[in-house]
Amino acid sequence: MSQNIHRTARIEARIAPDALLIVKRAAELQGRSVSDFVAVAAQEAASRAIADQHIIRLSMEDQQFFADTIINPPPPTPGLVHAAEAYQSLIKSSS
Repeated sequence: MSQNIHRTARIEARIAPDALLIVKRAAELQGRSVSDFVAVAAQEAASRAIADQHIIRLSMEDQQFFADTIINPPPPTPGLVHAAEAYQSLIKSSS
């Protein structure tokens, strides 16, 4: 059983009665209080949500394409050449 006596923040949530029964049962199966179960589940869900925004997952094929493109980049497109020239012009004029 995981208990943290240093908890000081409090949150409230309203859930459907059938959802509460599931949460109570899951907490009971893990030997936790409902509060502890919900706190740990919320923290795990929050960590996953943050990781999903910070970690890029690629298939093996996409990983290979990405690595090959980094190692052997394609030549710049006309639009990229134009943008680079415009940037250089802007930098020179602001000096």
